This record gives sequence, structure tokens and C-alpha cells, in this order.
Amino acid sequence: MIVSVCSHKGGTGKTTSSLSLAVAFSQQGKKVLLVDLDPQANLSYSIDLVDISRDISHLFTGEATFEDVVHESFGISVIPASERLADVEFSLQSAEDRGFFLKEILGSKMNEYDVVLLDCPPSRSLLTVNALVCSDFAVTPVLLDVLSIQGLLFMTRTILDIRKTYNPRLTFLGVIAVNVDLRKNISKEVLTVFREQIDYPIFETMVRTNTKLAEAPSHGLPIQYYQPKSSAASDYTQLAEEIWNNMMTYGIREKVKAGQAHSAH
Repeated sequence: MIVSVCSHKGGTGKTTSSLSLAVAFSQQGKKVLLVDLDPQANLSYSIDLVDISRDISHLFTGEATFEDVVHESFGISVIPASERLADVEFSLQSAEDRGFFLKEILGSKMNEYDVVLLDCPPSRSLLTVNALVCSDFAVTPVLLDVLSIQGLLFMTRTILDIRKTYNPRLTFLGVIAVNVDLRKNISKEVLTVFREQIDYPIFETMVRTNTKLAEAPSHGLPIQYYQPKSSAASDYTQLAEEIWNNMMTYGIREKVKAGQAHSAH
């Protein structure tokens, strides 16, 4: 299962969610690949994979192989990024198949993993398009504020565009509510809007406000290693289970549909 963790709005916990979910899946017995596709390389910094000789940008340019750029860390396989990725993205703008490069360079390697998580840039960039083109699913972390609603609408529009033009199997799996404090009226009001007025699925598991999540990157550790007994570690464990179950349910449903269509013929 290939999952893009994406948002057009920065500061929504996208990178934290990508890393925390990857570790949670691994701790649940899944073989996981985590790919940093953001030139800011916040994910790579969060687990101290900086100042390394080869990263995802070298894979794009053909200067390295998959084995050259993948690192084992905290029970998961990680392909880090660097600011060099911004130059690579710029150079791809004029390429004829510019939306399919990531699919080509990762190729069959993605089939070796139970879950591949792609941490996208916080924009509708060519790198985000590449991620969505090769993904089965997309999830979007959001804060429970008004601006996040607008960001979600932009993001789902992008997902719909990719689904129509490049990747018909792409499915928006749901919204991840992060930094949740239901003692605040605005959080409760926005959550109500999400559940009652916006026609997008929202995961039942919400990631509660926890200062340890903000501290963990400065120690180069995922939350499960920095504070394994924190509410955040627990929330991401439960969220990973919910996401996995939803992916499995969707996969079974699609197989049933395909079987019915085949029978009809």
C-alpha cells in the first residue's frame, strides 16, 4: 500500500504524522518504507539523517541506486531528502513525463514493503504530483481551525485532478485531526463542520495536543522512542491500526467490485 501524506498548508503536522505512522506500522509488524519528498528535509532532520552523501535527489538524477539512498532507522527503511531536491524539481519541469519520475525510480522496490509512506511538500508542487501519481491512497493531516478547512479543499481538489488525469486508483482515505484540544470551542466547532458539512471522511482517532511531539525532532527521535508512554505515541498507534483496517476494507471492496464486473461479462 502506497500512501501520500499531503497538505497544501504548512504547519499541520504532516511530517510528524508521516514519521509517527511509519514507526507505528513497523511496531505492528509491517515492513515500512518512508520517503522524504520535501526539499526542506524536515523529516530527515527529525531522525538525524542529514549531511549524508546520497538522498532522494540523487535517485531522481540517476546518480545513485535505491540501495545507495535507503537507510535503516528505528525499524523502518527511510529515503532522506536535502535542499538539492528543489533543484531537481526545477529541472523536471520541462520533462515530458514529469509526473511519473518517482514511480519510475522507485518502481518494483515499493512492492517489497507492506506500507510505503510519502511525506510530500506543503504545496501543489511537481513532487506532490509525483507522489500522488504512484500512490494508492492519500491522507491529509489538519488542525482544527478555519484555515485548515480551506487548505483541505485545495488538497482534495488536487487529489481529484490527479485521479482524473493520471491515477484512477488514487483514493482519498481520510482527514487526520492533529493537535486536538477539545476543551477549545473552536476545535469543537471545526470538528462539527468536518463531520456534518464537509463530505470527506475523517478518522475516528485524533492526535491530541502533546508538547512532546514538538520536542522529539530536536532529539532526532520519533515520538515512540522519545516518549513511548505519551498520549501522542498511543494516538499514532491507534491511528495506524485504523488506517490499515480502512485500507484493507477498501481493497476487499474493490476486489468484490472487480469480481462482480467480471461475472457480468
